[in-house]
Amino acid sequence: MPAKVLINLATGLEDAERVMVAFLVANAAIDQGKQVVIWTTKDAVRLGLPGEAKGEACEGCPPLERLFQQFADGGGELWLCPICLNSRGLADDEKVANAKVVGATPLWEWAGDDTTVFSY
Repeated sequence: MPAKVLINLATGLEDAERVMVAFLVANAAIDQGKQVVIWTTKDAVRLGLPGEAKGEACEGCPPLERLFQQFADGGGELWLCPICLNSRGLADDEKVANAKVVGATPLWEWAGDDTTVFSY
C-alpha cells in the first residue's frame, strides 16, 4: 500500500496562493506514488463544486484549473467537510467527480498513525 499524504486546506480562493501551494504539494506526492487526500474546510469546500478551481494565484503561477485536473487525473481525492458545506448551503450542490463529503472521524480513521500531514 502506498504511503498516505493528507493535506488540510482551510483556505479557498480568498487566498489563491495557498490553494496553489496545496495542490502543488499534493501533485508532487502523487508523482511519487503516494495516496493523497486534500480535506477541505471552511471556504475551501467550494473547490469541490464544478468550475470553482480556476484562475491564476499570481503572475507566472500555474493555472489552478491545470493543477486541479492533474490532481484528479492522478487519483487525488478531494474530501469536503460536511459541517462547512451545510453552513454555506452547499450540501446539495453538484460536486466534482473526485470529491466526496467526509467528516473528521472517517478522516482520521483513513489517516491512521502513519500519514504525512500538511496544512494550508
